[in-house]
Amino acid sequence: MHKEAGLPLPPPLCEWTARQPIALFLDFDGTLVEIAETPGGIHVPDGLARRLETLAARLDGRLALVSGRARADIHGHLGGIAIMTIGSHGAEFGEDGASPGAMSAVSAADIAALAAQWPGLLVETKPHGVAMHYRQEPGAESAVLSVMDGIATREGLAVRRGKMVVELGPAEANKGQAVARLMREAPYAGAMPLFVGDDVTDEDGFAAAAIAGGHGILVGEVRPTAACYRLPGTPEVHEWLNL
Repeated sequence: MHKEAGLPLPPPLCEWTARQPIALFLDFDGTLVEIAETPGGIHVPDGLARRLETLAARLDGRLALVSGRARADIHGHLGGIAIMTIGSHGAEFGEDGASPGAMSAVSAADIAALAAQWPGLLVETKPHGVAMHYRQEPGAESAVLSVMDGIATREGLAVRRGKMVVELGPAEANKGQAVARLMREAPYAGAMPLFVGDDVTDEDGFAAAAIAGGHGILVGEVRPTAACYRLPGTPEVHEWLNL
């Protein structure tokens, strides 16, 4: 069920952990770090990886990063963090990721033609898909959506629309499925899941947390969401996590 207004702040994390085991699932961009003009332009606060590892220890290991970024990209920014990382919207599940399929020459040509038409577009190739960022070419939005929808139909891929980005990836993978899988495994099984994220691609995570008896926490501006709580931005996320 989607809600649009009046989302309260979440209770302090320490109150939840005092009552029951908590499993914490965190998005990366827009949640732990501010969104930047380009994926590589983000600023990662000094010591973030170590502070997340300390938080994971406080939760007896029940912490996971669940991101649209590739796992290698996340680890490149965090320096090989020693916690569970789920990349590519669930397609890269720890070391166990489905083998990506090759995109057809026709689809690759469509992407190249679109990028040539709109020089400000950023094409990001990932292990399990491709993302088209149009933050620097907002006028290209309709063209990007049209081309990516057509490729998705041709290749049998899922379309994921985020903040000024459209991504194609495996239809069978999403953040909610990643959460559901982890909740069946130790050390997460039996805990109450909390999923914290900012984008529409995090809605699957919010829904999966609710199904497992937990909650979603939306970061940023109010919008229709399955989350039950909201934090205004990344500084408030850090404060709530006591990072």
